Amino acid sequence: MTRRAANWSLLLALILAAFYLFPLYWMYVTSLKSNSEIYANPPTFWPLHPDFTIYPDVWIRKSMPVFMKNSLIIASGVTAVTVLLGTGCAYVLARYRSVWIDIGLFFVLMLQVLPASVMITPLFVGFNQIGLLNFPRLAVVLATAAKSMPFFVVLVRATFMSVPRELEESALVDGNSRVGAFFFIVLPLARNGILVCAILTFMQAFGEYIYSKSIIQDPLFQPASVGLSAFLGPNSSDWSSIMAYSAIYVTPILAIFVILQRRIVSGLTSGALK
Repeated sequence: MTRRAANWSLLLALILAAFYLFPLYWMYVTSLKSNSEIYANPPTFWPLHPDFTIYPDVWIRKSMPVFMKNSLIIASGVTAVTVLLGTGCAYVLARYRSVWIDIGLFFVLMLQVLPASVMITPLFVGFNQIGLLNFPRLAVVLATAAKSMPFFVVLVRATFMSVPRELEESALVDGNSRVGAFFFIVLPLARNGILVCAILTFMQAFGEYIYSKSIIQDPLFQPASVGLSAFLGPNSSDWSSIMAYSAIYVTPILAIFVILQRRIVSGLTSGALK
């Protein structure tokens, strides 16, 4: 690629990034505007009289500590279940080649294709029959982990495939068992890729909505994504509170992504340079 083509590609990428991030900027700006300024025409792209008191007001008035705590519990549970079960599955799919492994990988990828809106009805009926709806947060954790598992397995499988098989065979020759070689040789070399996939799973689970809205009926157990939907209605006009709630909700996830973005990018591409 020539230098001129690279510059044009960079310019195009910056334009697309600005277009994609504009709603995020508009969310923060709108949260600081008064109601009269929100409906002003033409709109202002920066608040004339920013009101920062809206953030503590929404935090207390909308019981956000409860919602954020539930989001954290559900996201942590989904990440733990996905990492514990998905790591072993990804290792098997990376190390062993047979027609049954290919069939298993096909079914894993099929799970990623199915939308949550299609799966919620059979899951709700099944959970109700086994009594799991009495533990709604656990039900959401299991349902969301099943949805996140294919994404995690496919990415971590690429990480395991980048670990030289010769290192594992040398450990077996030195007297290690298969389990020992996995825990002491393969797993440490693949930990960066697993960590990155775990972070992405946590970020995805933190914003989960469909399963939580359908399964959890008690507001004391609902996550922040469901709490946000309580603002919406035919006569909703408190846009500054809605945007302040959204800003408080997404800022921790944005901060995690910005802090770890280099590690995330390197982890996602680690399997591409075998």
